[in-house]
This record gives sequence, structure tokens and C-alpha cells, in this order.
Amino acid sequence: MNKQTDWHLMTATEAVKMLKTNSKTGLTESEAARRTTTYGSNVLTRTKGESMLHLFLKEFHQPLVYILIIAGISVGLLQEWVEMTVIFLVVMINAVIGFLEEVKALKAIKSLSKSLNATTTVLREEGKKLIPVAELVPGDIVWMQAGDRVPADVRLIQAREFQVDESALTGESIPAKKQVKSLEKNTVLADRSNMAYASTLITHGVTTGLVVATGDDTEIGKINEMISSADILATPLTQKIAGFSRFVLWIILVLAGLTITAGILRGKELSEVLLEGVALAVGAIPEGLPAVVTITLAIGVSRMSKRKVIIRKLPAVETLGSTTVICSDKTGTLTQNEMTVQRVLAGGQTFSVSGEGYRPLGHFTLEGATAEKSDPIKGQEYKALMELLRAGLLCNDARLLEQVQNWQLEGDPTEGALLTSALKGGLILQEQQEQLPRLDEIPFESEYQYMATLHRTKASAPMMYVKGSVEKVLAACTNSLDWNHQTRPVNYQEIHRRVNEFGGEGLRVLAFARKELPNATKTINHSDVKEGLTFLGLQAMADPPRPEAISAISACKSAGIEVKMITGDHVRTAAAIAKKLGLANGNLENTEVTGAEMSQANEAQLVHTAQEKTVFARVSPGQKLALVRALQGEGHIVAMTGDGVNDAPALRQADIGVAMGITGTEVVKETADIILTDDNFSSIKAAVEEGRRVLDNLVKFITWTLPTNITEGVVILIAAMLGLALPITPLQILWINMTTAIFLGSMLAFEPLEPDVMQRPPRNPKMPLLTKSLTWRIFWVSGLLVAGVYAAYQFAIGMGASTQQAQTLCVNIIVFGELFYLFNTRSLEFSQFKIGFFTNPWLIVGVLVMVSLQMLFIYVPFMNQVFGTAPIGLKSWVVVLALSALLYGLVEFEKAIKRWRKYGTFSSHDAIHRKQKDSLKPMSGLH
Repeated sequence: MNKQTDWHLMTATEAVKMLKTNSKTGLTESEAARRTTTYGSNVLTRTKGESMLHLFLKEFHQPLVYILIIAGISVGLLQEWVEMTVIFLVVMINAVIGFLEEVKALKAIKSLSKSLNATTTVLREEGKKLIPVAELVPGDIVWMQAGDRVPADVRLIQAREFQVDESALTGESIPAKKQVKSLEKNTVLADRSNMAYASTLITHGVTTGLVVATGDDTEIGKINEMISSADILATPLTQKIAGFSRFVLWIILVLAGLTITAGILRGKELSEVLLEGVALAVGAIPEGLPAVVTITLAIGVSRMSKRKVIIRKLPAVETLGSTTVICSDKTGTLTQNEMTVQRVLAGGQTFSVSGEGYRPLGHFTLEGATAEKSDPIKGQEYKALMELLRAGLLCNDARLLEQVQNWQLEGDPTEGALLTSALKGGLILQEQQEQLPRLDEIPFESEYQYMATLHRTKASAPMMYVKGSVEKVLAACTNSLDWNHQTRPVNYQEIHRRVNEFGGEGLRVLAFARKELPNATKTINHSDVKEGLTFLGLQAMADPPRPEAISAISACKSAGIEVKMITGDHVRTAAAIAKKLGLANGNLENTEVTGAEMSQANEAQLVHTAQEKTVFARVSPGQKLALVRALQGEGHIVAMTGDGVNDAPALRQADIGVAMGITGTEVVKETADIILTDDNFSSIKAAVEEGRRVLDNLVKFITWTLPTNITEGVVILIAAMLGLALPITPLQILWINMTTAIFLGSMLAFEPLEPDVMQRPPRNPKMPLLTKSLTWRIFWVSGLLVAGVYAAYQFAIGMGASTQQAQTLCVNIIVFGELFYLFNTRSLEFSQFKIGFFTNPWLIVGVLVMVSLQMLFIYVPFMNQVFGTAPIGLKSWVVVLALSALLYGLVEFEKAIKRWRKYGTFSSHDAIHRKQKDSLKPMSGLH
């Protein structure tokens, strides 16, 4: 195939002929396979990303690592080879951990792109089928509609009100209107209105097209504007960590400078004071912080994926923990998405329909009938009912496939319910399609709120069937069909009464109509639907709430998160479902509002409505966007769910855009921050839990690690200022920092959810990582460790121990103090006994490994020689364990005092119980 072929110059027929295909039957599977061999798969050759070497070297580009490298070079110049080797080993270990996590993240992104691989509808061997976009070949006939991404370069064959957002290709922000006629040869790319190009977004209408180029031969492939690597995003969390690192960097430089200056003023050797400066720098650096942050985030993302949540944008991990309002779609997210027609109005008569789901087992019963007539009816005896069911059967794009144990739906759940009700009434799809073949259609779009199909009849003029919202369809009706299949004036009052009755029961109501058109009619447009319709009746269906959504909403309320339902359903239907879900604010009435009412509100009224109302029915895309902005204007952190292209603006505006992985369009998935692979609201609640766990565990690690660094830095500073011997050496400090960070601190990343994680208000993103109370705890724990180190050192020297034994004792004071403090830090508020000693098995493993390594550090001669340590006796161990137990007890005592002040009880169990009780009260706002 000539890559320079001017497809826009040809007519559609000429293009089809040139590619040796058939617009009515499509390619055969064997021919498609042959063309795949010729042209290759419809994928783009990815540009080469960063090399593994570059990724590895980036791990050294951190302020805290710079200090370690300078420290290593400094001790190397002093020919302290062991210290230099260990320092560089520490730097290397950090780099390797970060590098491995980076590679893991890149693999996850690659895996994500596979798991979200797009599909398209193609005509093969006279039948439509859904195939992966990668399997398209030149000559394929594809069908596309609003919300899809164009899968390849396509010459349009048929198009109706078709518009495409080509901004990714042409830079033009206004969607391009498309048609099928041939164009001039010199028509520029942006003006080729008979072409649709790969990766552009369909914003309106429906089309059938001929694939003319795939993969790298497409226009977007030629200019190579592909997303070949993930953006590196600076999140508020990483910015806080970076800011914290810079702060620590300057503190370390100042203190190290003071240490060296004090040593020089005391007349010490330059090599000695440099070693003291290096010791302080090494001790004060939280070497494990970058690695633990990376590991914690990676574990959080992994946990979320197991709970049906895919994180597309890193800020979502953090923001989820701060969400205050969730605006959720109803259908399929809060409900089961298995619609079942339960009541029908036809010919002025109302019928009940039995059966559930898509299995066509059930029958119709005439309501209000006598006992004798309350048995199942024969649908053929009720002509108006059969015409209503026929409209629902033919004005329908769904398919029901019988499986071994159930019926599988392909298409929209509402249309699936209509197919099922028609089958229950005795209609057979294939027979009806043969008797009334479809000539044309107007697909459903939210802007018009209806769908229409045109059918050829054998005995009369073409018939147009219409289904859609009651408001739109009824407004276009001039008469109705009665029980005897005769037309009569529309009884608007009775119809609206039935609509309200059905809606009050939580049923979704669709209206149906028909219209005979002139014999020569072969196509239809929106003007044909505006007036002159004959009203056929109503079908009312239910989509029951998901049981897990009810409990998830309750949990969100306990967590101070408001849940608002946004739906296209009738307001009464939406209100009934909201009541079943428990969405109402306490016992307040009138918690719903319609899009029409919102359009009449001024800005102040809209803000009040957004705050006070819970159910938003019949809202437009612009109103969804306004709703999100109004909530954000009041300081809320908003999560917004969506699945259709019309949801994209609101998802983009929201703090957290949540796309549906099953029903969501490609536009929405690319806009969203997270994707729910099961389209289930309970997965949002799970994501909030995991987001809060990630933040909790990062704060726990920082609260745990800083006392070690402060203790080591202050110990060195005091020794330099007062001219005392160093209780711990630089090499011993490195041993403490790396072993405890890896085998103790990093285990906090695996901590389970706190018992109160969904009973506390959302966290304010502007709030610092460490609260004042935690900062106070860090300083007094550090002070206790510093005092313990100097007291132990003097005790050991006073007992006649060697310098090496005294230093070994001091190392153990810090290591075991941090080990006991680790158990305090597993919960920053509650007792270790409440959360359980064995709820984090990885932590127990880490503690056992750390203790084993410490025994080697103390009692193995080789380790004694390398680190300048010496074996210690029983008395020393008594001192170590006594001081560690004292530290543990004081921290638990402090937590108990805070529980008393906050909850009026020392008991963790009672505190959690009271917190859960308080969470049942209305709670909103940021913590």
C-alpha cells in the first residue's frame, strides 16, 4: 500500500475498491490474517525511553545522597578505607532499592496499558464483532460512535452528525465536523473532513469507515507524537518530602560546620574534627527515607490494584486520603446494573412483569384485574402491549446470548431489560428483524435523550420507533395507542401519574412511541422525531442497589465523606434508590434536585444546592462541572465518577477523577486519575482506605526514624562542643541507620489499616506531615535516647569497660530503643495490645532479622574488627533492655494521656468505640 495515497481525494467507493474489500461484508478472517502479516499489527513503535543506566544514575541525584557522597570522599582522603567503603555501600544500597522500584513501576505502567487495551467494532465475514484495536488491518470496515477513540486512519463511508476532536493531531481545539464526500488534492490535513485519524476523539455522532492506515503508517505515527513514557509528576507528598530533605540538608551542614569549628578551636587534629563532622552528617541523614517512601507508595498502589482500583496518576494516592465528597454515578456503580422490567403501561392498562435479570423467564399479569384474570396473560391478546414490546425490541442495539448457566448481555443494561421483557411477551428477535428490517437509526445521545430506528414494513409505510426519556418523547407525541390498537388523544395527566407512581417505587421509566413516514423514506434525522409521534406506553425497570454499596456509603459517612448521587434518571426514581442506599442526610426530606432547577439558580444558590442536596437528577455535563466547582469553592476535595464522554469535563475538574473500567469510554479513562476495574462504588471506598493507609504508614515511618537521626547528630554535636570522646563512631552510625531502616522501619509500610481509619475526618492536604503532638514526641524521645547513650557510656567506662565495649553498649541503646519504639509507632494513637502484636508478620520477621544481625555485630570477631565493637556482658544487656522498656512505657503512657484528653478514657478499646459512635453523627470538612 502506498503510504502517500491521497485517500481524501477518492470517493468512498474508490477507496474500498483500491483496498480490495467490501463495505457490506468486510474482510474474511483469513484475509485479515494475511494482511496482518503484510502490514503488521496496529500498534505504534514506542520511542526509546530512558536507559537503565540513566534510571540508575538518577537515584544519586538527591540532596541527602550528596552529603553521603561528600562524606565518603572526605574519609577516603583521610585514608579511612573501611568507613569510606561502608558509606559508599550505603549509598549504593539506597540507589539499588530506588532503581528496582522504578523499574517495577515502569513494568506496572506497561502492564496497565495492556490491561486497558482498547477494542473496536469491525465488520468481518458479514458480521459485526468486537476485536482489539491492535488486530485492525487496512481494508477493515469499522463502526464508531461518540466517546470512542479512532483506532486507525479511516476514510469515512457513512457519517451522521459526526464530529471529532483532532486537537492532539492538528492543535485545533474546536471539534471538526465530518462528511463523506471526496475533497480536493491540496486539502490540508486539518481540513480533511472525510477522514478520521488514529488517536483522535469522537465527540458526537456515529460513523462507518474504511481503515486505510494502521500503526506507524498513520498520521499520528508519522509525526511520532505518542505517549511513550509516563510523566514524572511532582505530587504534594513528594514536594513535602523534597522540602523536608532540603531543610534537613541545611541543618546538617550548619551542625557539621559547628562541630568542625568547635573541634578546631579546641586544638584537635584536622583529621579528627573532619571525622566528627562526617559522623554528625552521616548520623543526621535519614538514609532510608527515600527508599521507604518509594516502597510505601508502591505497596499502596499494589494493594489498590488488588482491590479493583488502578492508579493512573500518582497524586491520586495522596489525595484519596483527603477526599471529602464523592459524586457518584448511579447505574452500575451504586446499583447492580442488571435492569429488569417490572411494570408496563400499554393501551391505558398496567401490567406487572415477573422474573429477574436477563434470563427471559417470567410472565405478564394485568394489574387491577379480578382474581379470575390475575393469572399470567397471553401477550398476543393485548395488541397495544405487543406493539410496545416490539418497539423496545427493535429500537435496540443490545444482544442477549444464552450461556451454560446464564444469559450474557452485550450492550446497554437498559436495552437488555427491554429485550428480556419482549422475549417474556412471546416476541422472537430474529422473526421481528426479518419482518421489520432496520433501514436507519439515530443513536442515543445525552443531549437529545432518545434513540430512534427506521424499519421497512411489508404492508405499509416505513415505521419509526422511538424510545427515550418521558419528557422528550411525550413532548413530541400528538396521539396515543389504546388497548384496541386505535389512536386517541394523549392523556398526559394519567401518564404523568403513572410515571410518578413508578418512579416513587424506584423504577426507571422509559417512554416509547412510533411514527409512520412517507414510503420513500430511507433515512431519519432529529427533525422527524420532534413532532407527530404516537405514544405507545411506558416500561418501568429496576436496577437494585449493590449490597456492598450500601455498606460502603455508610463507611464513607463515618469517615466524614459525603456521597452525592448524580443520575440521568427521573428525580422520583433517583430519590427512591437514594433512600434504599442510605444517602439521605439523616431524616431530612427534599434531598434531591433536578437539572432544570439547577439551571434557574444563581451562583450563590448553586453553592447552597451543591452543599445541601444529595441527589442530582437529569443534570447536563455543564451542570456536573458546575457542581464540582461549587463544592471545590467551599473547600471540599471532590472525587467524581464517570463513564461517558460527557463526564470528562467534570472528571478533569475534580480533585480525583474516577473512571469506570468496564463501561467507561476511552476519553474518560484517559482523563481519570483512577480506574475502577469492576465499576463498583465499594471500590472507591477501598481506594480511600488504602490512600489513608499509605499516608498513615509514611507518617509512622518518619515519626519512627527521626529520633534515631536526631539522637546520633546531637550525641556527636555534644561530644564536639564539650570535647568528649565519641560514644558512637561514624561507621557504627551507618550500621544503625541502614540496618534499622531496612529491617525495622521499612516494615511499617506493611502495617494494616488502623482500626479508626474510616472513623476520622479527611486529612487536609495543606496540613504538614507531622502534627505538633508528633513533633513533640519525636523531640522528647530523641532527648531520652541522647541521655540514655551518655549515661550508658559513662556507666560502662565507670565499670572498667573498654572504649569499644562502651560504644557497643551505646549502639545497642539506640538500636533496641528504636526496636521497642517501633512497636509504639505501629499506631500513633492506640495501644499495641489493641492492634495486636502479630497483625503485621513482616514486622516480626524484620525484628528477628535485626536482632540476629545485632548479635553478629556484637559477638563475631570479624564484625568487631570492621566496626570497632566488642562483646558485652549481662549487666550491659540489663541496661539496654531497661532503658528500651522505659522508652516504650513512656510513649504508651503519653498516648494514654492523649486518649483521656480526647475521648475521656485511657482504654484504646473504649476510645475506638467512642470514636465509632461519634462517627455516626454528621461530620464533614477537613481534619
